[in-house]
Amino acid sequence: MNDTIVAVASPPGVGAVSLIRLSGSEVLSIAGKMLESFSSRQVRPRQVRRDWVQTPSGERVDDVLVTYFGGPASYTGEDVLEITGHGGILVTRKIVEQALAQGARLAEPGEFSQRAFLNGKLDLTQAEAVMDLIHAQTDLAARAAREQLSGKLGGEVAELRETLINVVAHVEAYIDFPDEDISPETGSALDQSLADVASKVRSLLGTAKRGRLLREGARLAIIGAPNAGKSSLLNALLGYERAIVSAVAGTTRDTVEEVMDFDGVPVRVIDTAGLRDSGDAIEVEGIARARERMKDADVIIELVDASQAPAERLAEEALLVLNKVDLGIHPGWGGEEALQISAATGDGLEELRSRVRSSLWEEDRGTSSGALIAINTRHQDALRRALDAVEEARAMLQNGEEPEFAALPLREALNAVGEVGGRIDTEEILGSIFGQFCIGK
Repeated sequence: MNDTIVAVASPPGVGAVSLIRLSGSEVLSIAGKMLESFSSRQVRPRQVRRDWVQTPSGERVDDVLVTYFGGPASYTGEDVLEITGHGGILVTRKIVEQALAQGARLAEPGEFSQRAFLNGKLDLTQAEAVMDLIHAQTDLAARAAREQLSGKLGGEVAELRETLINVVAHVEAYIDFPDEDISPETGSALDQSLADVASKVRSLLGTAKRGRLLREGARLAIIGAPNAGKSSLLNALLGYERAIVSAVAGTTRDTVEEVMDFDGVPVRVIDTAGLRDSGDAIEVEGIARARERMKDADVIIELVDASQAPAERLAEEALLVLNKVDLGIHPGWGGEEALQISAATGDGLEELRSRVRSSLWEEDRGTSSGALIAINTRHQDALRRALDAVEEARAMLQNGEEPEFAALPLREALNAVGEVGGRIDTEEILGSIFGQFCIGK
Protein backbone atom coordinates (compact mmCIF):
# COMPACT_ATOMS: atom_id res chain seq x y z
CA MET A 1 0.00 0.00 0.00
CA ASN A 2 3.06 2.30 0.01
CA ASP A 3 3.54 1.87 -3.74
CA THR A 4 2.26 4.33 -6.31
CA ILE A 5 -0.20 2.46 -8.53
CA VAL A 6 -1.43 3.01 -12.08
CA ALA A 7 -4.27 1.53 -14.13
CA VAL A 8 -6.53 2.28 -17.05
CA ALA A 9 -9.85 3.38 -15.53
CA SER A 10 -11.84 3.51 -18.78
CA PRO A 11 -13.31 0.43 -20.54
CA PRO A 12 -10.99 -1.59 -22.78
CA GLY A 13 -11.16 -1.04 -26.52
CA VAL A 14 -11.06 1.88 -28.92
CA GLY A 15 -12.82 5.14 -28.02
CA ALA A 16 -12.50 8.90 -28.26
CA VAL A 17 -10.61 9.17 -24.96
CA SER A 18 -9.09 6.94 -22.31
CA LEU A 19 -8.50 7.62 -18.62
CA ILE A 20 -5.35 6.55 -16.81
CA ARG A 21 -5.28 6.97 -13.05
CA LEU A 22 -2.32 7.03 -10.65
CA SER A 23 -2.42 7.10 -6.83
CA GLY A 24 0.28 7.20 -4.20
CA SER A 25 2.99 9.25 -2.58
CA GLU A 26 5.19 9.41 -5.71
CA VAL A 27 2.51 10.72 -8.08
CA LEU A 28 4.06 14.19 -8.47
CA SER A 29 7.55 12.80 -8.94
CA ILE A 30 6.41 10.31 -11.59
CA ALA A 31 4.34 12.97 -13.35
CA GLY A 32 7.35 15.27 -13.52
CA LYS A 33 9.35 12.57 -15.31
CA MET A 34 6.72 11.34 -17.79
CA LEU A 35 5.07 14.67 -18.68
CA GLU A 36 6.89 17.18 -20.85
CA SER A 37 6.11 20.42 -19.02
CA PHE A 38 4.69 19.24 -15.68
CA SER A 39 6.05 20.99 -12.58
CA SER A 40 5.08 20.03 -9.03
CA ARG A 41 5.76 23.64 -7.97
CA GLN A 42 3.21 25.03 -10.43
CA VAL A 43 0.48 22.41 -10.35
CA ARG A 44 -2.79 23.28 -8.63
CA PRO A 45 -5.27 20.67 -7.38
CA ARG A 46 -8.35 20.12 -9.54
CA GLN A 47 -7.01 22.28 -12.35
CA VAL A 48 -6.96 20.67 -15.80
CA ARG A 49 -3.72 21.18 -17.73
CA ARG A 50 -2.69 20.18 -21.23
CA ASP A 51 0.61 18.36 -21.57
CA TRP A 52 2.50 15.72 -23.53
CA VAL A 53 3.38 12.25 -22.25
CA GLN A 54 6.94 11.49 -23.29
CA THR A 55 9.50 8.68 -23.13
CA PRO A 56 12.75 9.03 -21.13
CA SER A 57 14.48 9.97 -24.40
CA GLY A 58 12.02 12.83 -24.98
CA GLU A 59 9.90 11.18 -27.69
CA ARG A 60 6.29 12.36 -27.51
CA VAL A 61 3.68 9.63 -26.88
CA ASP A 62 0.34 11.46 -26.66
CA ASP A 63 -1.24 14.89 -26.26
CA VAL A 64 -3.18 14.65 -22.96
CA LEU A 65 -5.15 16.49 -20.31
CA VAL A 66 -3.88 16.13 -16.74
CA THR A 67 -5.74 16.68 -13.46
CA TYR A 68 -4.08 16.48 -10.04
CA PHE A 69 -6.00 15.75 -6.81
CA GLY A 70 -3.95 16.32 -3.69
CA GLY A 71 -4.42 13.94 -0.78
CA PRO A 72 -6.30 13.60 1.46
CA ALA A 73 -8.90 15.48 -0.63
CA SER A 74 -9.04 12.78 -3.30
CA TYR A 75 -10.91 9.56 -4.01
CA THR A 76 -8.24 7.36 -2.43
CA GLY A 77 -7.13 9.85 0.22
CA GLU A 78 -3.67 9.90 -1.45
CA ASP A 79 -2.22 12.08 -4.18
CA VAL A 80 -4.06 11.14 -7.38
CA LEU A 81 -3.30 12.02 -11.00
CA GLU A 82 -5.76 11.45 -13.84
CA ILE A 83 -4.48 11.52 -17.42
CA THR A 84 -7.02 11.76 -20.22
CA GLY A 85 -5.52 10.68 -23.52
CA HIS A 86 -6.71 9.51 -26.90
CA GLY A 87 -8.64 6.27 -26.71
CA GLY A 88 -6.54 3.97 -28.84
CA ILE A 89 -5.41 0.67 -27.37
CA LEU A 90 -1.77 1.20 -28.34
CA VAL A 91 -1.42 4.78 -27.13
CA THR A 92 -3.18 3.98 -23.85
CA ARG A 93 -0.81 1.10 -23.22
CA LYS A 94 2.20 3.32 -23.96
CA ILE A 95 1.05 5.93 -21.42
CA VAL A 96 0.79 3.21 -18.75
CA GLU A 97 4.22 1.92 -19.76
CA GLN A 98 5.75 5.36 -19.14
CA ALA A 99 4.23 5.45 -15.64
CA LEU A 100 5.61 1.98 -14.93
CA ALA A 101 9.02 2.97 -16.25
CA GLN A 102 9.11 5.88 -13.78
CA GLY A 103 8.37 3.76 -10.71
CA ALA A 104 4.64 3.04 -10.57
CA ARG A 105 3.23 -0.49 -10.49
CA LEU A 106 0.02 -1.89 -11.95
CA ALA A 107 -2.92 -1.69 -9.56
CA GLU A 108 -4.61 -4.83 -8.34
CA PRO A 109 -8.37 -5.24 -8.94
CA GLY A 110 -10.23 -2.83 -6.69
CA GLU A 111 -7.07 -1.37 -5.20
CA PHE A 112 -8.09 2.27 -5.71
CA SER A 113 -11.33 1.72 -3.77
CA GLN A 114 -9.51 -0.43 -1.22
CA ARG A 115 -7.12 2.45 -0.52
CA ALA A 116 -10.12 4.77 -0.21
CA PHE A 117 -11.53 2.42 2.43
CA LEU A 118 -8.25 2.03 4.31
CA ASN A 119 -7.77 5.80 4.30
CA GLY A 120 -11.23 6.39 5.75
CA LYS A 121 -12.78 7.87 2.60
CA LEU A 122 -15.38 5.08 2.29
CA ASP A 123 -16.77 2.37 4.51
CA LEU A 124 -17.27 -1.11 3.07
CA THR A 125 -20.92 -0.53 2.20
CA GLN A 126 -19.94 2.54 0.19
CA ALA A 127 -17.11 0.70 -1.54
CA GLU A 128 -19.51 -2.06 -2.57
CA ALA A 129 -21.95 0.58 -3.80
CA VAL A 130 -19.36 1.73 -6.34
CA MET A 131 -19.64 -1.62 -8.12
CA ASP A 132 -23.41 -1.67 -7.70
CA LEU A 133 -23.62 1.70 -9.45
CA ILE A 134 -21.36 0.55 -12.28
CA HIS A 135 -23.48 -2.56 -12.87
CA ALA A 136 -26.92 -1.00 -12.28
CA GLN A 137 -29.37 -2.03 -15.02
CA THR A 138 -32.32 0.17 -14.06
CA ASP A 139 -32.94 3.63 -12.60
CA LEU A 140 -34.14 2.08 -9.34
CA ALA A 141 -30.97 -0.03 -9.03
CA ALA A 142 -28.85 3.06 -9.71
CA ARG A 143 -30.79 5.04 -7.10
CA ALA A 144 -30.24 2.34 -4.47
CA ALA A 145 -26.52 2.28 -5.29
CA ARG A 146 -26.26 6.07 -5.09
CA GLU A 147 -27.98 6.14 -1.71
CA GLN A 148 -25.68 3.42 -0.38
CA LEU A 149 -22.67 5.30 -1.79
CA SER A 150 -23.83 8.42 0.04
CA GLY A 151 -23.76 6.46 3.32
CA LYS A 152 -27.43 5.59 3.93
CA LEU A 153 -26.82 1.93 4.74
CA GLY A 154 -23.59 2.78 6.54
CA GLY A 155 -25.52 5.22 8.71
CA GLU A 156 -28.11 2.59 9.65
CA VAL A 157 -25.35 0.15 10.58
CA ALA A 158 -23.41 2.82 12.50
CA GLU A 159 -26.46 3.49 14.68
CA LEU A 160 -26.79 -0.22 15.43
CA ARG A 161 -23.12 -0.46 16.25
CA GLU A 162 -23.26 2.57 18.54
CA THR A 163 -26.13 1.05 20.50
CA LEU A 164 -24.33 -2.27 20.84
CA ILE A 165 -21.11 -0.53 21.89
CA ASN A 166 -22.97 1.20 24.70
CA VAL A 167 -24.61 -2.05 25.84
CA VAL A 168 -21.35 -4.02 25.69
CA ALA A 169 -19.45 -1.25 27.46
CA HIS A 170 -21.97 -1.15 30.28
CA VAL A 171 -22.06 -4.94 30.74
CA GLU A 172 -18.28 -5.31 30.60
CA ALA A 173 -17.76 -2.39 32.98
CA TYR A 174 -20.09 -4.11 35.44
CA ILE A 175 -17.98 -7.28 35.11
CA ASP A 176 -14.54 -5.65 35.23
CA PHE A 177 -15.20 -3.11 37.99
CA PRO A 178 -17.37 -4.84 40.61
CA ASP A 179 -16.36 -2.35 43.31
CA GLU A 180 -17.62 0.70 41.40
CA ASP A 181 -21.31 0.03 42.09
CA ILE A 182 -22.16 -0.01 38.37
CA SER A 183 -25.73 -1.10 37.82
CA PRO A 184 -25.93 -4.26 35.70
CA GLU A 185 -29.10 -2.90 34.08
CA THR A 186 -30.41 -6.40 33.65
CA GLY A 187 -33.96 -5.14 33.67
CA SER A 188 -36.17 -3.41 31.15
CA ALA A 189 -33.71 -0.73 29.97
CA LEU A 190 -31.08 -3.17 28.72
CA ASP A 191 -33.69 -5.52 27.27
CA GLN A 192 -35.36 -2.63 25.45
CA SER A 193 -32.05 -1.56 23.91
CA LEU A 194 -31.44 -5.07 22.63
CA ALA A 195 -35.03 -5.34 21.42
CA ASP A 196 -34.54 -2.14 19.41
CA VAL A 197 -31.35 -3.54 17.89
CA ALA A 198 -33.09 -6.80 16.97
CA SER A 199 -35.97 -4.90 15.38
CA LYS A 200 -33.66 -2.76 13.26
CA VAL A 201 -31.62 -5.77 12.18
CA ARG A 202 -34.78 -7.59 11.10
CA SER A 203 -35.80 -4.53 9.13
CA LEU A 204 -32.48 -4.52 7.29
CA LEU A 205 -32.67 -8.28 6.70
CA GLY A 206 -36.09 -7.70 5.16
CA THR A 207 -34.41 -5.82 2.31
CA ALA A 208 -32.27 -8.81 1.25
CA LYS A 209 -34.68 -9.92 -1.48
CA ARG A 210 -34.85 -6.35 -2.76
CA GLY A 211 -31.06 -6.24 -2.91
CA ARG A 212 -30.88 -9.49 -4.87
CA LEU A 213 -33.47 -8.27 -7.35
CA LEU A 214 -31.68 -4.97 -7.95
CA ARG A 215 -28.23 -6.52 -8.28
CA GLU A 216 -29.00 -9.80 -10.05
CA GLY A 217 -32.44 -9.21 -11.53
CA ALA A 218 -35.53 -11.35 -11.11
CA ARG A 219 -36.13 -14.45 -13.22
CA LEU A 220 -39.42 -14.59 -15.09
CA ALA A 221 -40.20 -17.80 -16.99
CA ILE A 222 -42.89 -17.85 -19.67
CA ILE A 223 -44.27 -21.36 -20.03
CA GLY A 224 -47.14 -22.83 -21.98
CA ALA A 225 -48.18 -25.21 -24.71
CA PRO A 226 -46.78 -24.78 -28.23
CA ASN A 227 -48.28 -21.82 -30.14
CA ALA A 228 -49.62 -20.14 -26.99
CA GLY A 229 -47.70 -17.03 -28.04
CA LYS A 230 -44.73 -17.18 -25.67
CA SER A 231 -42.19 -15.85 -28.16
CA SER A 232 -44.67 -13.18 -29.30
CA LEU A 233 -45.06 -12.07 -25.67
CA LEU A 234 -41.29 -11.86 -25.21
CA ASN A 235 -40.99 -9.74 -28.35
CA ALA A 236 -43.91 -7.53 -27.30
CA LEU A 237 -42.39 -6.88 -23.87
CA LEU A 238 -39.01 -6.10 -25.40
CA GLY A 239 -40.42 -3.93 -28.17
CA TYR A 240 -38.46 -5.67 -30.92
CA GLU A 241 -38.23 -9.08 -32.61
CA ARG A 242 -35.89 -11.09 -30.40
CA ALA A 243 -37.40 -14.58 -30.70
CA ILE A 244 -38.54 -16.32 -33.87
CA VAL A 245 -42.32 -16.40 -34.17
CA SER A 246 -43.96 -19.04 -36.34
CA ALA A 247 -47.28 -20.83 -36.66
CA VAL A 248 -45.33 -24.09 -36.68
CA ALA A 249 -45.58 -25.75 -33.26
CA GLY A 250 -42.25 -26.37 -31.55
CA THR A 251 -40.34 -23.49 -33.19
CA THR A 252 -38.66 -22.56 -29.90
CA ARG A 253 -36.25 -25.39 -29.15
CA ASP A 254 -34.11 -23.70 -26.48
CA THR A 255 -34.63 -21.02 -23.87
CA VAL A 256 -34.32 -17.41 -25.06
CA GLU A 257 -33.41 -14.86 -22.37
CA GLU A 258 -33.38 -11.05 -22.27
CA VAL A 259 -33.16 -8.53 -19.41
CA MET A 260 -35.72 -5.73 -19.31
CA ASP A 261 -36.88 -3.01 -16.92
CA PHE A 262 -40.17 -3.65 -15.09
CA ASP A 263 -40.79 -0.26 -13.46
CA GLY A 264 -37.28 -0.13 -12.01
CA VAL A 265 -36.83 -3.85 -11.29
CA PRO A 266 -34.47 -5.63 -13.71
CA VAL A 267 -36.18 -8.81 -14.89
CA ARG A 268 -34.61 -11.59 -16.93
CA VAL A 269 -37.48 -12.82 -19.10
CA ILE A 270 -37.06 -16.40 -20.26
CA ASP A 271 -39.01 -17.70 -23.26
CA THR A 272 -39.15 -21.47 -23.00
CA ALA A 273 -39.93 -24.32 -25.37
CA GLY A 274 -43.59 -25.36 -25.55
CA LEU A 275 -44.40 -28.05 -23.00
CA ARG A 276 -45.79 -31.15 -24.67
CA ASP A 277 -44.92 -34.78 -25.36
CA SER A 278 -42.51 -34.95 -28.27
CA GLY A 279 -40.43 -37.53 -30.08
CA ASP A 280 -37.98 -34.95 -31.43
CA ALA A 281 -34.70 -35.26 -29.50
CA ILE A 282 -33.84 -31.55 -29.81
CA GLU A 283 -37.31 -30.45 -28.75
CA VAL A 284 -37.23 -32.88 -25.82
CA GLU A 285 -33.99 -31.25 -24.62
CA GLY A 286 -35.57 -27.81 -24.95
CA ILE A 287 -38.57 -28.94 -22.90
CA ALA A 288 -36.23 -30.32 -20.22
CA ARG A 289 -34.46 -26.97 -20.06
CA ALA A 290 -37.79 -25.20 -19.79
CA ARG A 291 -38.69 -27.27 -16.74
CA GLU A 292 -35.31 -26.44 -15.17
CA ARG A 293 -35.92 -22.71 -15.69
CA MET A 294 -39.28 -23.12 -13.95
CA LYS A 295 -37.52 -24.36 -10.81
CA ASP A 296 -35.24 -21.28 -10.65
CA ALA A 297 -37.83 -18.65 -11.60
CA ASP A 298 -39.03 -15.96 -9.19
CA VAL A 299 -42.22 -15.61 -11.22
CA ILE A 300 -43.80 -18.00 -13.71
CA ILE A 301 -46.28 -16.90 -16.35
CA GLU A 302 -48.39 -19.73 -17.73
CA LEU A 303 -49.50 -18.45 -21.10
CA VAL A 304 -52.50 -20.02 -22.80
CA ASP A 305 -54.40 -19.42 -26.03
CA ALA A 306 -57.65 -17.80 -24.88
CA SER A 307 -59.42 -18.81 -28.08
CA GLN A 308 -58.90 -22.50 -27.31
CA ALA A 309 -60.65 -24.67 -24.73
CA PRO A 310 -58.95 -24.88 -21.31
CA ALA A 311 -56.51 -27.73 -20.72
CA GLU A 312 -54.89 -29.06 -17.56
CA ARG A 313 -52.75 -26.44 -15.80
CA LEU A 314 -48.99 -26.83 -16.19
CA ALA A 315 -48.05 -25.07 -12.92
CA GLU A 316 -50.57 -24.18 -10.24
CA GLU A 317 -48.24 -21.59 -8.71
CA ALA A 318 -47.94 -19.73 -12.01
CA LEU A 319 -49.68 -16.49 -12.96
CA LEU A 320 -52.30 -17.56 -15.50
CA VAL A 321 -52.38 -15.26 -18.53
CA LEU A 322 -54.89 -15.58 -21.38
CA ASN A 323 -53.27 -14.54 -24.64
CA LYS A 324 -54.82 -13.84 -28.07
CA VAL A 325 -57.94 -12.29 -26.57
CA ASP A 326 -58.22 -10.30 -29.79
CA LEU A 327 -59.28 -13.57 -31.43
CA GLY A 328 -62.06 -14.12 -28.90
CA ILE A 329 -62.26 -15.97 -25.59
CA HIS A 330 -63.45 -19.58 -25.44
CA PRO A 331 -66.53 -19.99 -23.19
CA GLY A 332 -64.62 -22.54 -21.12
CA TRP A 333 -62.59 -19.70 -19.59
CA GLY A 334 -65.66 -18.10 -18.04
CA GLY A 335 -65.20 -17.49 -14.33
CA GLU A 336 -61.44 -18.24 -14.47
CA GLU A 337 -59.32 -15.68 -12.64
CA ALA A 338 -56.69 -14.79 -15.21
CA LEU A 339 -55.04 -11.76 -16.74
CA GLN A 340 -56.19 -11.14 -20.31
CA ILE A 341 -53.72 -9.84 -22.89
CA SER A 342 -52.95 -9.77 -26.57
CA ALA A 343 -49.26 -9.97 -27.47
CA ALA A 344 -50.23 -9.04 -31.02
CA THR A 345 -52.03 -5.77 -30.17
CA GLY A 346 -50.32 -4.92 -26.87
CA ASP A 347 -53.56 -4.93 -24.86
CA GLY A 348 -53.01 -5.79 -21.20
CA LEU A 349 -49.19 -5.69 -21.33
CA GLU A 350 -48.87 -2.76 -18.92
CA GLU A 351 -51.11 -4.50 -16.41
CA LEU A 352 -49.00 -7.64 -16.82
CA ARG A 353 -45.83 -5.66 -16.11
CA SER A 354 -47.49 -4.15 -13.02
CA ARG A 355 -48.63 -7.55 -11.74
CA VAL A 356 -45.17 -9.05 -12.15
CA ARG A 357 -43.50 -6.08 -10.47
CA SER A 358 -45.91 -6.08 -7.52
CA SER A 359 -45.35 -9.81 -6.98
CA LEU A 360 -41.60 -9.21 -6.75
CA TRP A 361 -41.27 -5.91 -4.94
CA GLU A 362 -42.23 -4.61 -1.53
CA GLU A 363 -41.86 -0.92 -0.88
CA ASP A 364 -39.38 0.30 1.74
CA ARG A 365 -40.50 0.45 5.31
CA GLY A 366 -38.94 0.28 8.74
CA THR A 367 -35.56 1.92 8.11
CA SER A 368 -34.99 5.04 10.16
CA SER A 369 -33.76 7.13 7.21
CA GLY A 370 -36.52 6.15 4.82
CA ALA A 371 -33.81 5.32 2.26
CA LEU A 372 -33.98 2.67 -0.43
CA ILE A 373 -31.93 0.17 1.58
CA ALA A 374 -31.02 -3.05 -0.24
CA ILE A 375 -28.47 -5.26 1.53
CA ASN A 376 -26.33 -7.80 -0.29
CA THR A 377 -25.47 -11.41 0.57
CA ARG A 378 -22.45 -10.46 2.68
CA HIS A 379 -24.48 -7.97 4.71
CA GLN A 380 -27.23 -10.56 5.13
CA ASP A 381 -24.86 -13.17 6.54
CA ALA A 382 -23.33 -10.75 9.05
CA LEU A 383 -26.69 -9.34 10.15
CA ARG A 384 -28.18 -12.82 10.64
CA ARG A 385 -25.30 -13.72 12.93
CA ALA A 386 -25.75 -10.44 14.77
CA LEU A 387 -29.47 -11.09 15.26
CA ASP A 388 -28.85 -14.62 16.56
CA ALA A 389 -26.28 -13.33 19.05
CA VAL A 390 -28.55 -10.50 20.26
CA GLU A 391 -31.44 -12.91 20.77
CA GLU A 392 -29.15 -15.28 22.66
CA ALA A 393 -28.02 -12.47 24.95
CA ARG A 394 -31.62 -11.33 25.52
CA ALA A 395 -32.68 -14.87 26.44
CA MET A 396 -29.85 -15.13 28.99
CA LEU A 397 -30.77 -11.84 30.63
CA GLN A 398 -34.50 -12.61 30.64
CA ASN A 399 -33.78 -15.96 32.31
CA GLY A 400 -32.05 -14.18 35.17
CA GLU A 401 -28.48 -15.22 34.30
CA GLU A 402 -25.60 -13.01 35.34
CA PRO A 403 -24.64 -10.27 32.83
CA GLU A 404 -21.19 -11.77 32.32
CA PHE A 405 -22.78 -14.74 30.53
CA ALA A 406 -24.37 -12.37 28.01
CA ALA A 407 -21.09 -10.53 27.37
CA LEU A 408 -19.79 -13.08 24.83
CA PRO A 409 -22.84 -13.12 22.50
CA LEU A 410 -23.05 -9.33 22.78
CA ARG A 411 -19.44 -9.05 21.67
CA GLU A 412 -20.20 -11.46 18.79
CA ALA A 413 -23.13 -9.28 17.77
CA LEU A 414 -20.95 -6.17 17.84
CA ASN A 415 -18.30 -7.82 15.67
CA ALA A 416 -20.89 -9.10 13.20
CA VAL A 417 -22.45 -5.65 12.79
CA GLY A 418 -18.95 -4.19 12.45
CA GLU A 419 -18.25 -6.52 9.54
CA VAL A 420 -20.97 -4.82 7.47
CA GLY A 421 -19.21 -1.46 7.45
CA GLY A 422 -15.69 -2.83 7.81
CA ARG A 423 -15.16 -1.58 11.35
CA ILE A 424 -13.17 -4.67 12.34
CA ASP A 425 -9.84 -5.91 11.01
CA THR A 426 -10.74 -8.86 8.80
CA GLU A 427 -8.41 -9.23 5.81
CA GLU A 428 -10.43 -12.13 4.41
CA ILE A 429 -13.49 -9.90 4.08
CA LEU A 430 -11.51 -7.15 2.38
CA GLY A 431 -9.92 -9.54 -0.11
CA SER A 432 -13.28 -11.03 -1.03
CA ILE A 433 -14.92 -7.66 -1.61
CA PHE A 434 -12.20 -5.78 -3.48
CA GLY A 435 -11.23 -8.82 -5.57
CA GLN A 436 -14.55 -8.39 -7.40
CA PHE A 437 -13.62 -4.91 -8.63
CA CYS A 438 -12.40 -4.13 -12.11
CA ILE A 439 -8.84 -3.01 -12.67
CA GLY A 440 -8.53 0.76 -12.29
CA LYS A 441 -11.39 1.18 -9.85
